[in-house]
Amino acid sequence: MLSFPHLTTKRLLLRQATQEDAKAIFAIFSDSKVTQFHDLDTFTHLDEAIEVIERRSKGFESGRGIRWGIACQQDNCLIGSCGFTWDREANAAEVGYELASQFWQQGIMSEALRAILQYGFETTGLQYVIAEVMLENVASKKLLQKLGFQRHGILKQHGFWKGQYHDLEQFILTKDNRVRLLS
Repeated sequence: MLSFPHLTTKRLLLRQATQEDAKAIFAIFSDSKVTQFHDLDTFTHLDEAIEVIERRSKGFESGRGIRWGIACQQDNCLIGSCGFTWDREANAAEVGYELASQFWQQGIMSEALRAILQYGFETTGLQYVIAEVMLENVASKKLLQKLGFQRHGILKQHGFWKGQYHDLEQFILTKDNRVRLLS
């Protein structure tokens, strides 16, 4: 079995979440601002955070995906996560991410995503990465475009969570079009 790849950026440690991170993950997902555009309900019990950690760990072990915990270098405390769900047959992945609201608008997620996208393209051989975003999530769409993702279209009623269907806008970053990741 492969060991979990740890990545380091100027300000961040990207590492596997452990049971010791459950309180930090609970704090992130118990904030309704964070879960507003997420396919998870706002957390009300610590057990929900423990389940997320276990599900993500099993996803990595089975090869379905990888999800890095985002921690600040100074204290190693988790403030969010980002990662991929793999489509091995197509050498592709879907990216997902979230960040504690007190860390929004500080360039943290673009720093983390640059690192994992570089890893995905250079280490795992990805040909393209997709992201699907709720239409109302303007900040996420701006982030993706800043990283070089191209709008691909709107998928009508493509997502279903919180008891309703959601239109999602799809963005794609190809290996050949990843110029902004290198800057």
